[in-house]
Amino acid sequence: MSDRFRITLAQLNPTVGDLAGNAAKARAAWDAGKAAGADLVALPEMFLTGYQAQDLIIKPAFIAAAQTELDALALACTDGPALCIGAPCVGEDLKLHNSYFTLQGGKIASVVHKYFLPNFNVFDEVRLFSRDMMQGPVAINGVRIGMPICEDAWYPDVVEALEESGAEFILVPNGSPYFRDKFETRLNHMVARVIESGLPLIYLNMVGGQDDQVFDGGSFVLNPGGVPAVQLAAFDEVISHVDLERTDTGWRARDGEFTPQPDAMEQDYRVMVTALRDYMAKTGFKKVLLGLSGGIDSAIVATIAVDAIGADNVRCVMLPSEYTSQESLDDAKAVAENLGCRYDFLPIGKTRNAVTDTLAPLFEGTQPDLTEENIQSRIRGLLLMGLSNKFGEMLLTTGNKSEVAVGYATIYGDMAGGYNPIKDMYKTRVFDACRWRNTHHCDWMIGPEGDVIPDRIITKPPSAELRADQKDSDSLPNYPVLDGILNILVDEDGSIADCVAAGYDRTEAKRIENLLYISEYKRFQSAPGPRLSKRAFWLDRRYPIVNRWRDPS
Repeated sequence: MSDRFRITLAQLNPTVGDLAGNAAKARAAWDAGKAAGADLVALPEMFLTGYQAQDLIIKPAFIAAAQTELDALALACTDGPALCIGAPCVGEDLKLHNSYFTLQGGKIASVVHKYFLPNFNVFDEVRLFSRDMMQGPVAINGVRIGMPICEDAWYPDVVEALEESGAEFILVPNGSPYFRDKFETRLNHMVARVIESGLPLIYLNMVGGQDDQVFDGGSFVLNPGGVPAVQLAAFDEVISHVDLERTDTGWRARDGEFTPQPDAMEQDYRVMVTALRDYMAKTGFKKVLLGLSGGIDSAIVATIAVDAIGADNVRCVMLPSEYTSQESLDDAKAVAENLGCRYDFLPIGKTRNAVTDTLAPLFEGTQPDLTEENIQSRIRGLLLMGLSNKFGEMLLTTGNKSEVAVGYATIYGDMAGGYNPIKDMYKTRVFDACRWRNTHHCDWMIGPEGDVIPDRIITKPPSAELRADQKDSDSLPNYPVLDGILNILVDEDGSIADCVAAGYDRTEAKRIENLLYISEYKRFQSAPGPRLSKRAFWLDRRYPIVNRWRDPS
């Protein structure tokens, strides 16, 4: 019996539905493990199909194709280390399972099914998969390895059962998406499992963007007592070899590469860049465009886009009206020039006059109001979508979470587009992100370093500039107040009483609550965007469009 065991950890980025491409990545990782003399090459949860595949995973033809690909992968990896990979499995009970396969000797040597199926936040696994009985460890080259799948390791039951049935160490394959401070939550749970079981634990997570979710990697290895031995880089694809040694007191992992976690702002910004980059790559888009207004939201979105796909692939369009200030004209041009991307100037005056003249007979006898403001926004959306259709550039929307929450955006206007990089970032944090980007540059950013966003954009009062002397504060509380109330009502699922207890005016909180609820139909039709918090708008928070309830407190 060997006293050493080498695992190759493949922290990689799959694409949902790309069975052949994901299998090729798995095969390349297996080749690397074989060259390094590994006993086992491990890939994350549901890697073969990509994660999360949502209802695609229950399509019979897709399941059959995945099984064919899995069988071919087993044959291709006959002569070398075992390969562990996540994929769906139709069990003997003819029910579908989220499973983890061990391929060895040209065949499927074993399969473990997920026991605890998450059914909260973005997860909906109870309606997609069936659970099975708790299973024992898997023997690979004479070593018994417990393989709890993702959620299974968050509870003591499964790991305890594996330890009691002879597991010598624990390998946890994961598809765990990012939200702010998630790493510490994961680490705390895994340390608890190690202390309870006394076994080393290897936590393997995937990386990459999928629709609104980004999987942030950060895989790690813990020795008994919760002592860290290895920590892989967050967000990066990494293939790393981990050596375990048998000692008088059991298995221990040797110290290996250790990359510290980035700070919270860098992680948030990296998620927005990664989400857009992968959304483009995985859907086939090459270029983007956006309306550049001279305001802070479009400035940070333009910067994220350039950092994600490069200045040559980003078109910025200024669409001024008579209400657009000279400051905004100058600031928008400065952002485009600082970033090095294309800048087009497309005034909307003539189009607006034509629309106004067309509607004049039916609007006769009415006073100008929000309608005329929204017409400007919808003209801009029309022109930007025209450019998108003509040149095949995906239109980015630029509404922050504060605006998305209270409906301070025009449906079919500035909400038009295919992706919104800042959808889950409150306005106050957008300001922080702009300041952070001006003073930080990382090797994963394609854009230039330095002050790419002029200071005046960050310091001037925000305005939609749809009427003379307009300020956001004319219609909304100042953003620190608005975001504080929204954080309680949305992120904390709190009450009006909670807002009052936190020092906010009850009437103001009630008004924000009403705006939040009546704007649900807009969010239902809005573009996707990366999830940064535990309560992002879409899968995390699903509210009815028709809703007469209001908090009576």
